[in-house]
Amino acid sequence: MNAVLQVSSPSLNPVDISEIIVLAGNPNVGKSVVFNAMTGLYTNVSNFPGTTVDIPKGMLPDKRLLKDTPGVYGISNYSEEEFVAEQAILSGDKIINVVSALSLERDLFLTQQIIDYQKPLIVVLNQMDEARNNGIEIDIAKLEKLLGVPVIPTVATTGEGIAQILPSLSQATIGNVIPDCPPVDALKELEADLGKRLQIYGLRRHHVNAVVSNVMSKGHANTKFSWSRLFGKLFLNPVVGAISGLGVMLLLYQVIGIWVAADLVDITEKKIMVAHVVPVVQTLVGSVLPKGSAFYIILAGEFGVLTMSLQYIFGVLFPLILGFYVYISVLEDCGYLPRIAVLCDGLLTKIGLNGRAVIPIILGFGCVTMATVSTRVLASQRERTIASTILAITIPCSAQIAVIVALMALAGGLKAWAIFLVILVGILLVLGTVLNKLLPGKSTSLIMDLPPMRLPGVKNIARKTWVRTVVFLKEAAPLFMLGSLLVSVAQVTGFLTIAERWLAPVTVNLLHLPQTTARIFIMGMVRRDFGGAGLYFLAPHLSHIQILTALITIALFVPCIASFTVFWKERGLRESSMLLAGSWLIAFAIGGLVCRLVEWTHIL
Repeated sequence: MNAVLQVSSPSLNPVDISEIIVLAGNPNVGKSVVFNAMTGLYTNVSNFPGTTVDIPKGMLPDKRLLKDTPGVYGISNYSEEEFVAEQAILSGDKIINVVSALSLERDLFLTQQIIDYQKPLIVVLNQMDEARNNGIEIDIAKLEKLLGVPVIPTVATTGEGIAQILPSLSQATIGNVIPDCPPVDALKELEADLGKRLQIYGLRRHHVNAVVSNVMSKGHANTKFSWSRLFGKLFLNPVVGAISGLGVMLLLYQVIGIWVAADLVDITEKKIMVAHVVPVVQTLVGSVLPKGSAFYIILAGEFGVLTMSLQYIFGVLFPLILGFYVYISVLEDCGYLPRIAVLCDGLLTKIGLNGRAVIPIILGFGCVTMATVSTRVLASQRERTIASTILAITIPCSAQIAVIVALMALAGGLKAWAIFLVILVGILLVLGTVLNKLLPGKSTSLIMDLPPMRLPGVKNIARKTWVRTVVFLKEAAPLFMLGSLLVSVAQVTGFLTIAERWLAPVTVNLLHLPQTTARIFIMGMVRRDFGGAGLYFLAPHLSHIQILTALITIALFVPCIASFTVFWKERGLRESSMLLAGSWLIAFAIGGLVCRLVEWTHIL
């Protein structure tokens, strides 16, 4: 297959791709570690056309293109991930199938399916160290003979065997098709029929079981004390797991929400970008354009394309994204992330999510922008929509939380806190339930393997974190600059002032707030801490009822421009527009209702 492909890598130009290699495998077999080890930093991530599933791509040293695929148990179009994996596998020239030595009977089902579709492949038999520790012995030579394809034993986390993968690609072959299996040109059509599909699956399962029984033997497992086994069991205990899960979530909030979102961003944004970089940009632009002119304001003003974009992208987004991916990569590599999902699954299924959604929800209390990115860990588009909407509307970020904590005493103390929390939790539950009912389809069940606990590899974490961070910034930066352009043009044309006048009747008549609070909401659209800071300085002139009303409204109000830009990127223009309109409606409606109820009941 010859193709010309634009590879979005900093050091690569368009190149002729002579061969496309596809990496396939079940979840938790170490596929991403193999991909990163083979491609290094030369990767690009993009959505598969028509889906929200990411496809990492990277150039191999010999200029062949390597595509990763989602971890799936089969290619049968049951989910978006299976559809993407199927299309990638069928379009590839050669397949590298990563299987786990710990779960050979399960993983070889996908291997045999790829063989039956007559795709040349090699098998990477990963996690050999864990297999040996569990007393599992595998006859590699016999496995190669029965499958009819090369088998390379590896320990991807340490790099053992990785160097043998590329040379073995020249020996990739179709392998041994199951006897009585239909020809490949009729296979897909037959599998569309449920009865035929079950018959074909039965043939595959019988064949795979026979292969495994011939090549694998179970000896005595390593009985020496193992911290991995101990912690793996403890973290699944309901009591210990709940306590450890709470600790991990609190640490996540502390690391991302406090140390990174507050402390580190304070340095990168205010002490570096605002104090040094932005003035230099303004000086350079001012040497070309008159200060105060429309074009100067658009490029280098308060919301300028060059000034605010640089300030946000490198001062705010970069440290947040870097910190988040470091934390998540550690949880991934040590094997704890699947255990968090298991612990929280029961609660989150009630609002149309599953246990995986606990990460974005908790992270949202630090930064909704980063939490929206983290919804990528969810399995379906439906779940990402529910989680992203809940984050955008009901979860206050750390910038808002600081103001909320500071003003609650003025708003009525414990009574005000009780009202505030009941409102936000109630909206979250109602919103999740309504979306769960309205959105077509059903949320996915939490089906995942629990990998062994292990110490994460520093090199792998660093490589994976950097690749993910760079890819995200390359995708998000253009949209963020577009948002800055729209806001700065609105400022130059006077639209911000007009919007303030339009909004004033709502704030005065509906929310019973002073007209000046309109600007707080407008500035909160740009950055939530702008709105919070404005409310903080206005609070001495407000009654306790007005403070509570303003706090609830601004907590439910539209996400800041950074969050909205990321939401737009992740969910598309249609969903982001609906979110914008819905958050306005919910925030003002709930704010007006709370204001009147509190005034009527005299609860404060």
